[in-house]
Order: sequence, then structure tokens, then C-alpha cells
Amino acid sequence: MRLENKVAIVTGAASGMGAAMARLFAREGAKVVVADVLPEGAAIAAEIVTAGGTALFQKMDVTDEAAWKDLVAILVERFGRVDILVNNAGVSGAADPDMMSSVSWDRLITVNAKGVFLGMKSVIPTMQAQGGGAIVNVSSIAAFVGQAGVHMGYNASKAASHVMTKSAAVQFGRDGIRVNSIHPGVMPAMIGTRATNAPPEARLPFIARIPLGREGRVEEAAYAALFLASDEASYISGTDLVVDGGWQANA
Repeated sequence: MRLENKVAIVTGAASGMGAAMARLFAREGAKVVVADVLPEGAAIAAEIVTAGGTALFQKMDVTDEAAWKDLVAILVERFGRVDILVNNAGVSGAADPDMMSSVSWDRLITVNAKGVFLGMKSVIPTMQAQGGGAIVNVSSIAAFVGQAGVHMGYNASKAASHVMTKSAAVQFGRDGIRVNSIHPGVMPAMIGTRATNAPPEARLPFIARIPLGREGRVEEAAYAALFLASDEASYISGTDLVVDGGWQANA
């Protein structure tokens, strides 16, 4: 198995891409922490255990530095290590119809950017002590381009995640820590996304631009994260893997 005996944290794992990553990582042998502010994450962890995997649910807010410290301490005490972090938790840039909302700006930057920073800050000392680890930051195609109907804070936060990935890869590569990002394109609507992009008709213009002619499946993003988290990607760090069906190429 590709992640046998590795300890992995997946944030935002109560639904969507995060849940798909947690399930896949567990099937590949990882001991998975399903971390999410939503209590539905407990059901994902229970499902993994029922299927024969190892998982535990940790209710946590990724913007809470103390919660991150507590989580890492729990894992070090229980498993002795943290091998993988997937910073997947995030909020949608289309959840607020006011595209100039300062409240939404603050929330997008805090969750999507600061949450990624705190996750890396919290696991890196343990990874340094054990001789290495892998971090996968879930960014977006919104890190590269502007989009109508998406709050500027979303683009800014995902661009921050993208560049933080490269910075961390440079700063901690000598410690054996690999840091990469994945950039999903049009995926099933996130929890909390309102009618601005959730209805099928509103998504048609985005899908029309995709050379593969469809939206992505959460499992396709999960497999990208699995590759970067695994030892198969042992010489890949500081890079971005776009999972968008060719959307970005169709400029």
C-alpha cells in the first residue's frame, strides 16, 4: 500500500474532496485524522474504521493555533509521528453575493490562507524531528487567474496558499519535508456555497471552457493528493499539480 503505516492529517475532511482524500489515504494504509469544524466528520472516520482502516475524528477550527498544537500533541502521543498533512479546509469565494464584502474578505483570508500557515507551522517541528514528511496544500485554479462571480479574497487566499507552498518547500527541504500544492478546477459545489455557482445552469459557462467537457470528481483531486503525499513523489517539492480538465490551458 502506498501510505502504509503513515500518519496523515486531512483538514476539511467531513465532506467533498477532504472526505475523498481521507477515505483514499486510509485504503492505502494511512492512519487518518479526519479534522473538520463540522461534526459530520465523525461519520467519515467511523466509515473508514468500519471498512477496516484506522481513523479518528478531531473537531477543530483550522484558524485556531491552540487547536493545531493540541492535535499534533495527540498524534505524537498516540502514534509517535505525523507523516502527512493535507491542508484542504477552506471556504468558498461564492458563498456571499456581495463580492466586495469586507467580512467575507477577512474570513476567506483567515481560513484559506492563515489556516494553511498554521497547519504547516504546527506539523513542521515534528516532521523535522522525525526526519521528514509531506505536506499537500489544496489551492485552486483561482490562484492563477481572476474569475467573475468569485470574491477577490478567494483568489488572494488561494494565491497565498500557492506561494506559501513554494516558500515552505525552499525553507524546509533540507529537513526532508516536501511541500506541494494541488489546484482543482470546477468541482462539485462546496458546502456553504450559495446559488451564485451551485445551480447547474450557473456552472455551465465554466464547464463549457473545460476541454474534457465536464466538472471534476472529488476522487480525481484525491488521487493527485495521494501521489504527492506518497513516496512515489519523493523528488517532487515546491510544485503545483493542476487538476482542472484542461481549463487553464484553454486561455
